[in-house]
Amino acid sequence: MSKSRLVLAALVYEKRSIPEVVSTFGVARSWVYALLSRYKAEGEAAFQPRSKRPHTSPSAIATETMILILKIRDELAGQGLDAGAHTICWHLATHHRVTVSPTTVWRYLKKAELIEPQPKKKPKSSYIRFEANLPNETWQTDFTHHRLADGTDTEILTFLDDHSRYALAVTAHRRVAGPTVVATFRKAVAAHGIPASVLSDNGLVYTTRFAQGGRHHGRNGFEHELARLGVAQKNSRPNHPTTCGKVERFQQTMKKWLRSRPAPATIIDLQELIDQFVAHYNTARPHRSLDRRTPLAAWISRPKATPQGTPAPAHYRIRHDRVDDAGKVTLRHAGRLHHIGIGRRHARTRIILLIEDLHIRVAHAATGQLLQELDLDPTRGYQPQQTETP
Repeated sequence: MSKSRLVLAALVYEKRSIPEVVSTFGVARSWVYALLSRYKAEGEAAFQPRSKRPHTSPSAIATETMILILKIRDELAGQGLDAGAHTICWHLATHHRVTVSPTTVWRYLKKAELIEPQPKKKPKSSYIRFEANLPNETWQTDFTHHRLADGTDTEILTFLDDHSRYALAVTAHRRVAGPTVVATFRKAVAAHGIPASVLSDNGLVYTTRFAQGGRHHGRNGFEHELARLGVAQKNSRPNHPTTCGKVERFQQTMKKWLRSRPAPATIIDLQELIDQFVAHYNTARPHRSLDRRTPLAAWISRPKATPQGTPAPAHYRIRHDRVDDAGKVTLRHAGRLHHIGIGRRHARTRIILLIEDLHIRVAHAATGQLLQELDLDPTRGYQPQQTETP
C-alpha cells in the first residue's frame, strides 16, 4: 500500500490530527495538506495511485515528426531497403530538414512494436573490423542463390570493392562455374582496373587448395588468371564467413530487396532487377560504414590501388598417371581438360608428368625415358603427338 493511501486513511477514517500524521509518517505538513485537498476535490479517487509522469515534456518531438518516422519506416521496409534508426535519421535530415537522434527514433520504433529483439545476436563489438585503405586494394567475391517465379534455382555472382563497398559486377546465372567466374572477373577488370588482391571463400570456382582433401595441386582458371595479372589471392578460413562479411552483407541486402518485388519469370528479368538494385545501391543509398556516403562517392574520392608484385612465378607440379588404350593422357589446366597424344605403342604405360605452367614433359615412370615434350595450347582440347622417342 502506498504512503499516500496510508496517510489519507489515517486522516479520513481514523480521524487523526495533521500534526500526529506528520509525526507518525515522517512527511511534510504541506504534502499532507495537498493530499487532503485532493481528497476533498476528488473523493475516493484520491486513494488511487498516481503516475509520476510529468504533465509536459518540452523536449519531446512533435507528433508530426513521430508520424513521419513511422511513414519513412513503412516506405523503406516496403521497398526492401534498410529501415533502421540511423537510416531513418538520414532521410529525416536530408529530405525533410528534421534532426532527430537515432536513439529517439529507435525508442519510438520500439514503442510502435516495429523493433524485433535479437538477444542471441552476436554484438558488433566482438568482431574484428578491417577495411582496405584504397579502392581496388581488395575485391571480395561470392555467389548466392535466388529462385525464379517457377521455382527454378539461379545463382548470383558478385564482385565488391572492400574499401568503398562499390558493386563492381553482379550477374545472374543458371549455375556459377569456373569459366563464369573468370569471364565476369575479366569484365570487371576491363571496367574498373586490376585489383591488388581478391578475397573469397574456398569454393572450387575460386580455389582448388582443398580439392580431393588438399591433394589436388593444380590451379583452376580463376587462380591462373590472378597469377597472370599479379593479383594476390586471399581465401578465408573454413567456417569463417565473417572474413568475407562485406560481400555477404551486400548479398543479404540485395536478396531482401528482391524478395520485396514479384519473383522474376526468367533469368533476364532477374538480371534487370539486379541492375536496378545495383544502380540504387551504388549511387543513391547512403552507407552507414561510409559516413553516410554512397559507394560511388567513396569509390571516386581516392586513388585506385594496383597490384604490388610482378606476375606470379611458374607453377610446378608432378603427376603420376597411365596412358589410356588410345595412347592419350588427360590433363586439366585452368579448369579445362586437355588430351595429350603419347602414341598407341605406349598404351597402358605408367608415366610421370612434369608440369611447369604450360610446358609439359611426359616420362616413362620406370625408365625415365622422355616420351613427349610440348607447350600446352590452352585453346585446343587435343594436343597432337609432337615427339616420340623410340
